[in-house]
Amino acid sequence: MTEVYSGQQVAFLRGINVGRAKRVAMADLRKLLGDLGFTNVRTVLNSGNVVFEAGRVAPAEAAAGIEEALVLKLGVAARVTVLSAGQFAELIEQNTLAPAADAARLLALVLNRPSDAQRLAPLLQQSWQPEALALGQWAAYAWCPDGVLASKVVAALGVLLGDGVTSRNWATMQKLKLLLDGPDAAATSSLAKEP
Repeated sequence: MTEVYSGQQVAFLRGINVGRAKRVAMADLRKLLGDLGFTNVRTVLNSGNVVFEAGRVAPAEAAAGIEEALVLKLGVAARVTVLSAGQFAELIEQNTLAPAADAARLLALVLNRPSDAQRLAPLLQQSWQPEALALGQWAAYAWCPDGVLASKVVAALGVLLGDGVTSRNWATMQKLKLLLDGPDAAATSSLAKEP
């Protein structure tokens, strides 16, 4: 049986607006998604986090459409991962590292292909202290007390998955959650559409 999607989705664009490469204005990104037929398009921060209404378009189909439009309309090649609101809620719930961690040093590494979680399972058997690694259905979670750039966990995940994973810190994930939770929650947060 085919799953029917409706409602909000979250898109994560990998590697845009890092340094001078792959520059994408968030206004252009919102317009691009609007031109694809998505509605109520909102962005969080300047690093390619988008919440939108997708109608009955499946997340994988939305991701492919956004990737293609980025190249054709903006001349930017970037891997795009899209989760439904329900999948994103599961990603939030499955993070066993969240309660005790500093949100800026805790990463959610969103899997482009959920089946890749099986490839990461052997990493759970290793000792990463003082770092920590947890795994959910939609993401791996990495606690990086000495910073992301010094993280052995993040390096190991990058070697195994390359561009099949895109990372966001937990503070960004919480901002996306507020936006998904509704206009009342978003209005009380400090979120605003970026220029």
